[in-house]
Formats: sequence, C-alpha cells, structure tokens
Amino acid sequence: IIDPSTRETYSNLTRWFLTLIHQAEFKDVIGIDFKLCEKTAQFDAKKFAELSQKDHVTQSQPRAKKLSHNSDEHKEEARSKKEKKSAKQEEKQAKKPKESEPKEEDHADDETDDAYTNEPKQKDPFADIPKTTFNMDEFKRVYSNEDTAEKALPYFWTNFDKDHCSIWFCEYKYPDELTQIYRTCNLASGFFQRLDKLRKHAFGSMCVFGENNNNTIAGIWFWRGHELVFELSPDWQVDYESYTWKRLSVDDENTRRLVNQYLLWE
Repeated sequence: IIDPSTRETYSNLTRWFLTLIHQAEFKDVIGIDFKLCEKTAQFDAKKFAELSQKDHVTQSQPRAKKLSHNSDEHKEEARSKKEKKSAKQEEKQAKKPKESEPKEEDHADDETDDAYTNEPKQKDPFADIPKTTFNMDEFKRVYSNEDTAEKALPYFWTNFDKDHCSIWFCEYKYPDELTQIYRTCNLASGFFQRLDKLRKHAFGSMCVFGENNNNTIAGIWFWRGHELVFELSPDWQVDYESYTWKRLSVDDENTRRLVNQYLLWE
C-alpha cells in the first residue's frame, strides 16, 4: 500500500497510473470513485490477539473419536458409506444425458463463437485521413540499412509528401522530475512500445539530453495527416500529454536542419 509520502518518490509512475484510471475502459471496471491510499495500514495488536485466541480455541477442541478397524461402529460406518456411494452413482447415471441429445456446453460454445464472429471490427483510425504518396515502410528500410547522411536524408526530403503528412517537434513537460539517465531512457522507450500499432503511419526519433538529475527528452516526429495523430485512438493517448507538441513548417530551413540533426543523432 503506497501512501502519499511514498508516491512522491515515484512521481512518473503515479502520473502514469492516474492517466490510466481516468480512461473510460478503466472507469467501467473500477468505477469513478476510485481513491488512492491516504494512510499506510497499521498493525492492530488487539485484533491480532482476538484472531490468535480464536485459532487457539479451534485447535484445542477434542478430536473426533478414532474407531477400531474391527469394531461394530467401524463396520456400520463403512456400510453406510457404501450405501451412500451406490445411491450417488445411481443418481448420476439417471441424470446422464443421452448421446443423441446435444450438450448445453456445446450450445454455449457455439453462441460464444457466433458472438466473436458477429463482433463489429474496430474502425481504422486513419480511415478518414487522406492517403499519402510517401512510403513510410520504404523510408524506414533505407534509414535502418543505408547511410543516414548519404541515403536516408536525401530519400526523405525528395519523397516527403507535405500535402498529406506533417512534421512535429516534441519536448517533455516535466524535466525537473527526471533523475537517472537510464530511467529517462526507459520512459522514452515505453512511449514507443505503447504506440506499436501506429508505426505503419508514423516515425519518431527521440533523444535524451543531459546527465543524471539534469536531463530531458525531445524528438522529431512525422506522420500521415496534419493534426495530432494521438487523438485518433484512445490506445495512443497514454503518454503524449506529457509532452509539448509543435507542428513545424516543412519549407522552413530551420525545420530541415532540425530534422537532419535528430535523424543523424547529432
């Protein structure tokens, strides 16, 4: 149980948790009146003593009488158990369905399969966004396998579709809360992992700047469409509000220089 003083040590985790519980899917499960712990649970000596006393009374009760294997009482008990077992078997046999009758479980399975089959497919978040001539997958292949300065950057600026795509700069809002460099790197990589379904339509290059207890995150992104892409799907909204987002002019020379720096990691 994490009380307020303990949560201060994990500010990023707390913000992430609060973001989750305010999503509609979480509210449907835990309700809207979910409250965080205000006080750590305390040991109650009186309650412990009462429970210990009850346990002692239970253990001190006399054990059941042990019957001799050859005694009349033992024989009578064995006969009674045998009769009960026989009665249960007869009852079970009477309730057993005929082979020609379909089982209720089979009907339940069929209904479940039908429900999944008839379940409406989720709408593609990019269904209403105009298609682009920029081949995102091809650019990623060039960027991953070829020289960035000699091949990837020329490919990008030659083929980028500014009419149907946009370039954005982002920066982390809370650098004062960032501590160890490795934790900041984990924060940035977690952002990417939660956007896995977006990768066919977007590309981002994020960098961590600074040193332990004095660092921040910033990056360059481009994607299909001219609006903030994260608002197209609730699945993409976990982290993006922790960053400021600014759309850049494709024709501005400063934009070209900034994109080149982030793609080259310089």
